[in-house]
Amino acid sequence: MSDILILQGADVSTPALKSIARLTGASAIEQIHSAAFRLLGAQRHDELAEQCAGAQLDFGWVPTGRKLSDFGLFVTDMDSTLITIECIDEIADMIGVKPQVSEITEAAMRGELDFSESLTRRVALLAGLEVGALDRVYAERLALNPGAEQLMSQLKAAGLRTVLVSGGFTFFTDRLKERLGFDHTFANQLEERDGKLTGRVSGAIVDAGAKRNALESLRNEYGIAPTATIAAGDGANDLEMFGAAGLSFAFRAKPVVRAKASYALDFSGLDGILPLLGA
Repeated sequence: MSDILILQGADVSTPALKSIARLTGASAIEQIHSAAFRLLGAQRHDELAEQCAGAQLDFGWVPTGRKLSDFGLFVTDMDSTLITIECIDEIADMIGVKPQVSEITEAAMRGELDFSESLTRRVALLAGLEVGALDRVYAERLALNPGAEQLMSQLKAAGLRTVLVSGGFTFFTDRLKERLGFDHTFANQLEERDGKLTGRVSGAIVDAGAKRNALESLRNEYGIAPTATIAAGDGANDLEMFGAAGLSFAFRAKPVVRAKASYALDFSGLDGILPLLGA
């Protein structure tokens, strides 16, 4: 049996659906929920990606019979994937160095800078900031990306182990673990002294290799098959983790990341992952 075409987005118009159904020769359109649809009998077409992008729709081919219960481990990045911000950029804004830090962040996410080097350089610019500023970033600026709570709820209900692994900081991952119920979190520890950041990170840096190792070690610990693992992220620092996962999801990602992912979500919320897992 052929794979099933899934179309989804923030605003799915009926004319766009019908147009893509005609393009792909689909025999029927089934609604999964308000923002996601199955096109039955659809065939691959060279113009599909262009037409979907023009209609602001994400698309993906899902094997017939895939079920959410086929999977056992979900590992996601934090900054700009689970949440809307890059925490380090917002921390930097509290000390007046956001432009300098953001420039380094962007270069690292595009894969132009070694992540560990880029993090060391960025954290150094935070030296002297009152630790209390981190509370302000969490309370005033951090927001979940759309669909995050729905995604986590369904993954947990289906029995998947969930992991938050970040090149960001434990201050934020610890709070998100409690808020969303992650089973495990991995992130960097900002060093502090006398209530201020020192401009250094304590311990080994969580980089691309550490993200991959987290996925592989937990997969082995729980006896989960490599094909039953899922990774989600948006930057070059997630590519090693993508390579170790059975399925990978690029969420609002850089081109270098989209090119390596199993699926790309540019218009849907994080809950757009679910129909692509057969949920």
